Amino acid sequence: MTSQMTGAKMVVEALKDQGVEVVFGYPGGAVLPIYDEIFQQNAIRHILVRHEQGAVHAAEGYARATGKPGVVLVTSGPGATNAVTGLTDALMDSIPLICLTGQVPTFMIGSDGFQEADTVGITRPCTKMNWLVKETDELSGTIHEAFHIARSGRPGPVLIDIPKDVQFATGTYVGPKTVKSHYNPRVKGDTEVITALVEAIEQAERPIFYTGGGVINSGPAASQLLRELVDATGFPITSTLMGLGSYPASGKNWLGMLGMHGLYEANLAMHGCDLMINIGARFDDRITGRIADFSPDSVKAHIDIDPSSINKVIHADLPIVGDVGHVLEDLLRIWKSRGRKTQSAAVKAWWGRIEEWKKVRCLAYTPSEKTIKPQYALERLEALTKHRNDRFICTEVGQHQMWAAQFLGFDDPNHWMTSGGLGTMGYGFPASIGVQIAHPDALVINVAGEASWLMNMQEMGTAAQYRLPVKQFILNNERLGMVRQWQQLLHGERYSHSWSEALPDFVKLAEAFGAKGILCTDPADLDDAIMEMLTYDGPVIFDCVVEKHENCFPMIPSGKAHNEMLLGAHADTKDAIDAEGSVLV
Repeated sequence: MTSQMTGAKMVVEALKDQGVEVVFGYPGGAVLPIYDEIFQQNAIRHILVRHEQGAVHAAEGYARATGKPGVVLVTSGPGATNAVTGLTDALMDSIPLICLTGQVPTFMIGSDGFQEADTVGITRPCTKMNWLVKETDELSGTIHEAFHIARSGRPGPVLIDIPKDVQFATGTYVGPKTVKSHYNPRVKGDTEVITALVEAIEQAERPIFYTGGGVINSGPAASQLLRELVDATGFPITSTLMGLGSYPASGKNWLGMLGMHGLYEANLAMHGCDLMINIGARFDDRITGRIADFSPDSVKAHIDIDPSSINKVIHADLPIVGDVGHVLEDLLRIWKSRGRKTQSAAVKAWWGRIEEWKKVRCLAYTPSEKTIKPQYALERLEALTKHRNDRFICTEVGQHQMWAAQFLGFDDPNHWMTSGGLGTMGYGFPASIGVQIAHPDALVINVAGEASWLMNMQEMGTAAQYRLPVKQFILNNERLGMVRQWQQLLHGERYSHSWSEALPDFVKLAEAFGAKGILCTDPADLDDAIMEMLTYDGPVIFDCVVEKHENCFPMIPSGKAHNEMLLGAHADTKDAIDAEGSVLV
């Protein structure tokens, strides 16, 4: 089906044809024709953010909570450059986004016109693909191709730069079914290598599943297949920060998160395993520690849809390129057909060793009756909300993010939104807005540090305007917590610019935006204060004043191996024995 229309109308029609329901954006001169078309229709809802970075993070939250691509609309020049951080964040964490940017008219490109920037050049390194569309006839096809590329293979952000004269001009609109894409990533894994992995599973004595965000990106079926495989084999499973929820935290085989601030038992199991099966993770440096000593005695399998991730960081003995869901389906089928075999006695002994490591109680901390410990705050938040099937958790970046990953449990995918690869402070608040837009009746909580939260605090205007009941749970230690921790442990306690000496009154700030503010400083008042936050039917800023100098443990110092963790003072170090029998402190 084809028809004649303006480029601006093409944008809206293409979004409708792609099933888009929500666009996050901020208007400007170079996109006014598109905004005029948005005004004249009701099928697509536009959410006016307060900053373009907020628009992209909100779209990320929406995408993660729904599995659909998030859509962003911003103007030229600073509108586009303000979106760069969010685009890079989405690229690092494989989040499907469509970013539409305005551009000066084609005849002005290169003349340094008002609000002109080389958007395609600037965003080439931080998008999966980008386009500058100079012909109106090409616009609709480009948008359909962009959606295909954003959600196919390893998902990611794409950008379409649209000059203003292209938006005004009339051209031929084509529907999505008429567009044939050359981008068709491989989804089925090599049967021979999958069979070799099945043979390794049958022979392994100390196996471990290491899962990542690729399981969640593959869709709900992949998480279900993963659960079936883990439960059927009886193998232990751990996850990256991005993979939390793909296997339930309440599952009997769950070891918790691994990596720099991962659990003791997860890290030592990774270090001591003889078969490591990586499913949809990319061997990030926060996971591997010192590469030369990463899982040193294991056969390493790596399942990933992105061929460039295979052998990029860690050599894979069994590399399988394909979609996680398809590969797990074939893996289960072949394993079952061969008799569901494992080295059950050896695996049982392996579990015995893991249970000894669990006795270390690596998350233990010193309780206090006078000061709220951040760990305690999250324990109470978990206890009071874990029964809610509609609970979605976002985070900012820092100590609070790691504590949230350690102390909050996720039994389902797509309920945990955090900035992993880029570590973007300011991500969580706008992401929580995107999640709440996607799930209007859900409980959406952003676990924040006061420093991160202030980076996009202007989005309180968005939350107030759309009456979004997002809960901002700020662990306020008046410090740049993770920076301060590293300065204490690794830089001789030289605290260079890691203290905040001019913080706002968060209760008054909330009230200034027409929201509710809650202050809590006493552990005895915490449960009642949390319940007040949960029962309020509008946006809340919860200022939870916590211990200023608490450190996040366990911690693998940069450049160390998994069996060289730092543990907190209350960990039971008499049982802290790694695979070689040395004591860890």
